[in-house]
Amino acid sequence: MARPRKVSDPTTFPEACGRCGQHYQVAARWPDGPVCGYCYQRAKRTRGTCACGHIGVLPGIVDEQPACRGCSGVRLNVDCRACGAEDELYDGGRCWTCVLAASVDRLLTNPATGTVSPELLPMATALKSMERANSGLTWIRQPHVTAFLQHLAVAHAITHEALDQLPASRTRDYVRGLLVEHGALPRRDELLARFTVWSGQALERLPAGEHRDVVDRFVRWHLVRRMNAAPGAVTQGTFLRSKQTTTVTIDFLTWLSARGTTLSRLTQADLDAWQAGGPTTRELASRFLAWAIKAHLVDPDLRMQPHRRGTADKLPATEQAAAVQAVVHHDDLTARDRLAAILVLVLGQQVEDVVRLTWDDATVTDDLATITLGEAPVDLPPPLDEPLRQLLADPGHGRTAAHPHSPWIFRGHSPGRHLSAAHLRQRLKTVCSTRAARLGTLADLARTSPIPVLAEILGYHQTTLERHAVAAANTYGRYIATRR
Repeated sequence: MARPRKVSDPTTFPEACGRCGQHYQVAARWPDGPVCGYCYQRAKRTRGTCACGHIGVLPGIVDEQPACRGCSGVRLNVDCRACGAEDELYDGGRCWTCVLAASVDRLLTNPATGTVSPELLPMATALKSMERANSGLTWIRQPHVTAFLQHLAVAHAITHEALDQLPASRTRDYVRGLLVEHGALPRRDELLARFTVWSGQALERLPAGEHRDVVDRFVRWHLVRRMNAAPGAVTQGTFLRSKQTTTVTIDFLTWLSARGTTLSRLTQADLDAWQAGGPTTRELASRFLAWAIKAHLVDPDLRMQPHRRGTADKLPATEQAAAVQAVVHHDDLTARDRLAAILVLVLGQQVEDVVRLTWDDATVTDDLATITLGEAPVDLPPPLDEPLRQLLADPGHGRTAAHPHSPWIFRGHSPGRHLSAAHLRQRLKTVCSTRAARLGTLADLARTSPIPVLAEILGYHQTTLERHAVAAANTYGRYIATRR
């Protein structure tokens, strides 16, 4: 993002710019008059086709239209001495693209061989061909990025395992994403890999013995097994839920040890004392207890009070309608945030499912825009279709090396990955609580629409929608009784 202009200062600079009319220091005098530093920079970066047919930098103005140097008489050096193309020059008479290419080659060349490793060539090519070369140069010139790329250049092998041995950092994850996206590394489920590493470290909090062995079995044969069996990649919600379950399980077994007992001697009194003596998150130990019962590790008659369903707040219908109107006519929200809010507020979608939508799920023509959430496409009538049309025209993150052929509707910052559900949920807080909005929408739809049809369209299981329908009917019944 460009820096905002300073306040115009006619006292210090009495001569006004011939282009913007403001008072700043004059950077050049061209045929159309004095040009301030801001307009000078803009002129160097103006590209297009001149009325004479010339394609390139158009720094001049003729008949109030951008014009090339030949037509406007503007004297400006924009000829790169390295590639010969017209472009804004950055260093030594070279354009940003040529300086970026030289920097990438320098950092990724192995000093011992004088060449770039074949595994790194696709990534190097992608970095050098970035549309926004200045952004790429700014990124790789950060000391920690420079050091990481130099280390990568001399690595004996480019593998996931080798990268895992390096200290965890955002730079490591981002470069790994680039390597995967450009074919240097095979794709893998990053959240599953992160959980595997994290859980191994978390187990160290338990002393060696019965309890650590049990938790290791629980993680391997229950949590990780369910992650592997799930269709598609592990979601952020599943990843966080598995981490929380593991943490609570470790705390529970640590508590048992401090109580002077073991899992094999667990009693109902122990479970009651565990739940009564701490926060409600202790209820999550019920997931471990259910597994332990199936594995014949504890008494099958033991019970733990489960988390109560249906206690979350729902957005009232009046607030729901107001939120939809605000989103549709909200100029400050990006097209991405508006589309996400519409899918939550109107179609009751979970944010975790929204961020995983791809362009294969959408169809946009001049007359119709649809999006597929379940088995059948859903029409988005005007003005609900506007954000989807805007994203199709400009999906974002297309001027760097992170998303060369990304299928995601909601592209993320990380290479080849969609937007984080947590990040999107945080952005939508200015509009509504996504959880309350989704539950309010589902309650209203389930009360007024046939459940089988609704399940097919929205991609929910019928049992889930039936539960919402029952809850909505009970609430409506209580309302009628109160009115009577």
